[in-house]
This record gives sequence, structure tokens and C-alpha cells, in this order.
Amino acid sequence: MPQIATTVTPCVKPVEELRSVEISFEDHEFYAGQKLVASINHDDDLTQPWIVMVNGEEIHRANTFKRCHSYITWHYQRGTLPIQEKETPVATTGNEIMVQIADECEKYGFEILSDGIYDHDQKLGEVGCTNSRWWVIRATSVHQQKIPCDSAFDAVWVLSMVELTQPSHEKLLNKLFEPFDQLTADKWQQLRQYQTPSDESLDCGGFTDSDLVRTEGIAA
Repeated sequence: MPQIATTVTPCVKPVEELRSVEISFEDHEFYAGQKLVASINHDDDLTQPWIVMVNGEEIHRANTFKRCHSYITWHYQRGTLPIQEKETPVATTGNEIMVQIADECEKYGFEILSDGIYDHDQKLGEVGCTNSRWWVIRATSVHQQKIPCDSAFDAVWVLSMVELTQPSHEKLLNKLFEPFDQLTADKWQQLRQYQTPSDESLDCGGFTDSDLVRTEGIAA
């Protein structure tokens, strides 16, 4: 009796596609339905700054966000990704986070742009929430470190207390209309050090550094 070769195709259970939620540029969360699977964070490491986190613990590092994304997808589809034990509450994920931040910023008249929170043309910093933990980064911070906060209210309040080390463009222009003999040496120094945006120019009314020297002499 002739033998007939048959090919058996294993039955592969379909895996639900992961959904990515951008919390901020540096923080993303991945969900299977409504269940948190893993998150990707970013730190100051020079070679591998992108981190895959599960249950608050680092399980993988890579030099690009895409590599971390591929790592999560590959292991999730094969069932080898550690199980996330605690889900992030709905109130601190996705659009709800942005709503909370926007509500707090509105109280202070702050504006939310793609790269952070602004007061007129002065950047104050950034606010976000990762794994139910709120944080804030001040624009004046040298190392751009995340400061832990209890809520969006606290985070935006911290930004409202930031001491602006460089006056806004509007305030500097107002100084130009002050009488020459009322400009102090400090005000002249601020005008000299101020860097205008590339598409703007700062008209100092024809005054030069020699005028500054005379002003400093008057102030002395």
C-alpha cells in the first residue's frame, strides 16, 4: 500500500496586538487590551538609554526605542515576557494624564507645547506620570533630572515656583523704552547676554558696549 506523506501545520493561537500609549517623549506603556504588559523609559546612559520595564524592574536595555519595542513584541508573542503583576490605574494613563496636566496648567495660564510647558515664551519644564508615579523636570535643571511628585497638582505647582533666570523677550523689549539714564548696569548686562530666536532681532536703539561702560560708571 503506497504511503502518502502529510504535512502537519501546528495550530498557533493568535496573540492580541499590543497597543502603545505615549505618556511623554521618554515614557511609553504597552497594553494588551486594558492590561499593562510593559513600559519603555529613558535615562541618561550614553550608550543604551532606552529601558524595558516590567513590574518596576529593568529587564532590557537598548540604544534605540525601536529595539526596545521589538524586544517587548517578540517576547510577548512567544509568551516569554515577564507577567506584569500590577496594572496602572486608568486614571493615570494615556489621555487622562494629559487632561490632568492641562487642567492644572490652565489654573496658572501656562501653555502646553510639544516639548514642554511654557509661560509665554519661557519654557518652565515638563510634567509626566510613569507607572502611577508623577514627576517633573525643571527647564533650569542642569542634568534634567526627574523630581518625584504626588500628583499633577504638585508637579505643575513646582514649575510655577521656578525662578526664571532669563527674562522673557517681551520684558527685555520693555526695558529698551526706559530712559537711558534709568538703565542700570545689571539691565544692560541682561540685554547684552540675551539671545533672541533665530527669526527675531533685538534692537538696542543704537547703543553699544561703550554706552554700557558709561552706564556702569554712572551706576557705580
